[in-house]
Amino acid sequence: MDKVLLVIPAYNEEQNIARVVDHIRQDFPELDYIVVNDGSTDGTARICRERGYELLDLPVNLGLAGCFQAGMKYASLKGYRYAIQFDGDGQHRPEYIMDMKKKMDEGYDIVIGSRFVTKKKDWSARMLGSRFLSAAIFLTTGVRIQDPTSGMRLLNREMIEEFAWSLNYGPEPDTVSYLIKQGAKVAEVQVTIDERTGGESYLKPLTAASYMVRMLLSILLIQNFRKRRDRRA
Repeated sequence: MDKVLLVIPAYNEEQNIARVVDHIRQDFPELDYIVVNDGSTDGTARICRERGYELLDLPVNLGLAGCFQAGMKYASLKGYRYAIQFDGDGQHRPEYIMDMKKKMDEGYDIVIGSRFVTKKKDWSARMLGSRFLSAAIFLTTGVRIQDPTSGMRLLNREMIEEFAWSLNYGPEPDTVSYLIKQGAKVAEVQVTIDERTGGESYLKPLTAASYMVRMLLSILLIQNFRKRRDRRA
């Protein structure tokens, strides 16, 4: 399929999911979507069923990596050529997706919706980790990624297959770094990412700090020992 599939991981997003999906259905009918309910303990799944949304309802919480992989398997089995990770909290804007697809059609494997193509990062503590990750990716790959923590990433068919059927392919900066080393071409398109208006982010300050340390260690050290597996191996 030439349409873009929005893979929407959702964990306890009852305050946001209806607004996100209704906006896509009403204003962007050219886009397909699948909500992947990651074992939510609130009313997320009920809202999706009541409103007739396209839904993968996971019986247990797998975490973002497992939830995203379930969405990629769906994209693979349905034959999509394009799939994008799209947050269920309302931070991502669908109006940028076609510009990202146009960029991908220039010959890229991954296109990141970036906050920092034409805008510069500040030097706040919030942006310091992003700067460190950008530096680590450049040091190990020679490729400059301005917004490595952006979760708005468009994948082509080859990358859909990689994420769907390979082990340990989390939708994180270290996997992007690894794929660049394996020859993937990555581009960025300027987007605006909104602040969350409802619910609660899992990235508390201590969690965010721990995440940055893990990503840096993975990019600088662990990815050097990673071996690429054959698809569906």
